[in-house]
Amino acid sequence: MKSVDAHLAEILGTVRTLAPLELELERALGTTLAEEVVAPVPLPPFDNSAMDGYAVRSADVSAVPVTLPVIDDVAAGSDELRAIGPGHAVRIMTGAPMPAGADAVVPVEWTDGGTATVTISRTVQPGNAIRRAGEDVQAGQVVLQPGSVIGPTQLGIIAGVGRRRVWVRPRPRVVVLSTGAELVEPGTPLGPGQIWDSNSFTLTAAVRESGGDGYRAATVGDDPAKFLEQLDAQLVRADAIITSGGVSMGAYEPVKEALSPLGTVRFEKVAMQPGMPQGFGVVGEDQVPIFALPGNPVSSFVSFMLFVRPALRKMRGLPAGPSETVNAHVVGSVRSPAGRRSYLRGVLAGDGTVTPVHGQGSHQLAALSSANALIVIPEDITELPSGASAQVIRL
Repeated sequence: MKSVDAHLAEILGTVRTLAPLELELERALGTTLAEEVVAPVPLPPFDNSAMDGYAVRSADVSAVPVTLPVIDDVAAGSDELRAIGPGHAVRIMTGAPMPAGADAVVPVEWTDGGTATVTISRTVQPGNAIRRAGEDVQAGQVVLQPGSVIGPTQLGIIAGVGRRRVWVRPRPRVVVLSTGAELVEPGTPLGPGQIWDSNSFTLTAAVRESGGDGYRAATVGDDPAKFLEQLDAQLVRADAIITSGGVSMGAYEPVKEALSPLGTVRFEKVAMQPGMPQGFGVVGEDQVPIFALPGNPVSSFVSFMLFVRPALRKMRGLPAGPSETVNAHVVGSVRSPAGRRSYLRGVLAGDGTVTPVHGQGSHQLAALSSANALIVIPEDITELPSGASAQVIRL
């Protein structure tokens, strides 16, 4: 059987990083920056007040209490030039430009709040409550580097330096397609021999959680021709395709029957449990990667975490490789078949222990939903005693 590491290496050697495109900021969330973002002006661009209060000369409030005449008001956004001389105050709002001559702001809480005159009860040092020009960012400074994932705060600084559009690597568009004549839509009655489709919902959500745009397609039965028809229809909107089911060794395996003759998709046994049957390759004129995952719910999800998630990272222009692990001590002994790398579902606790969940079958979706980690048992280990150290993948 093929090793997990070899299968992942083949996948990462095949998938391509998506080409950059220029997007409006409203569409850039979750994408990966493909250019340097540089501030054209300092931020803030001018000295301004950090709070509501009174702009003063600090020397005028060195002895308190003191009452000063209020000669003007300055609101945020004001474009009028203002100045104060000795013994005067200007009422100022948060973000408003500092009047010439003032070197401090007295917070309104330290005053009586007067509008004609103001009585100040506390002294201030020069620079108090003033945001200096360039204090955050200097003109010409690089505020974001290529490879940064654009989240809310990254969007904020891009807009803050005046950009309306930005060059990014987009979120991969991934179509998820479940196969099986036994599958019916949740919310509809079950007939004899039928089950509700859960894989497509799980995998589509996993794509979105991994930084892609997931699209759930209608399920397909066991007819290879209908599967190919559905696949062809979905390729126009896909940077990658994920299928679940139809890849095992038995009869009625539509994915395997449809894709094997193409010669661009390989179906192999990977030395892992769960998830031994795996298919991967490219389809269509654009060589779209296709991940043909097994149909059991746990198998398909574990396969996604090990193989699809790293591939999506590469497509997004991010560092990609095996899933990160942490060390934990196993509560209770665990077993694993010789020659396969096992991924047991477990609950990782804050004290550095991990407890296997009850129900390790590849069909046991309820047990998977209660887990927050995968306990990795290497191929050459068949049993770990309680308290032994193990590598754990966080879910």
